Amino acid sequence: MSSSVRHVTIDSSDAYALATFWAAVLDSKVSDEDSPGDEEALVETPGAGILFVTVPEGKSVKNRVHLDLQPRDRTRDEEVERLTALGATLVGDHRRPDGTGWVTLADPEGNEFCVERSASERGE
Repeated sequence: MSSSVRHVTIDSSDAYALATFWAAVLDSKVSDEDSPGDEEALVETPGAGILFVTVPEGKSVKNRVHLDLQPRDRTRDEEVERLTALGATLVGDHRRPDGTGWVTLADPEGNEFCVERSASERGE
């Protein structure tokens, strides 16, 4: 017997608002069971969903776990532009002159995540 990951859970100050941002990032949707003001909101994704939970404490330190995103239908740089237009902010630019590397962004509540090169940019 083994376990599987059902959800990745992220603390937030407004679960529904943050879930709405991530649903746009992932071209997904917030669960039909969730509404603005709910203490939890689930973004449905293949594999494990992402569950946002409202907590009273604000984010105070660097994330110990973060998501790494790989664009499916655009380049890393195009995806970074799309995500910043959605409200993400640049935390660190780790792109190298040879085209490798990644970009670290933060969601509207300051949770860091990375954008890597697409499979086609990797030659996959």
